[in-house]
Amino acid sequence: MQKPGSVEDFPFDNKTLVFKVGSKMFGLISLDKDPLRINLKCDPDRAIILREKTTGIEPGFHMNKRHWNTVTADIVPEKLLFELIDHSYDLVFKSLTKKERLKIEETS
Repeated sequence: MQKPGSVEDFPFDNKTLVFKVGSKMFGLISLDKDPLRINLKCDPDRAIILREKTTGIEPGFHMNKRHWNTVTADIVPEKLLFELIDHSYDLVFKSLTKKERLKIEETS
């Protein structure tokens, strides 16, 4: 939530926490699942490498598997988890319209 323009929302139900920047999602967490898993957007080429080399990272559950990973928070090292959150935010921020990006930059 420290990212500029990021907001939390429950657009689907009261169990799925969604993180957005502007009008687009960059993360989803099912609050009723244990262990905690977060879906994060990822560059498709990097997603493949991460899934092959990192325990706890798999294709995005209920998401476009080319562009989303599901990351199990208590398996993936904390440093990598935060890096993947940053990566997801950055990808989504860059995909916003210029108008949305400028509005977020101006209010940050």
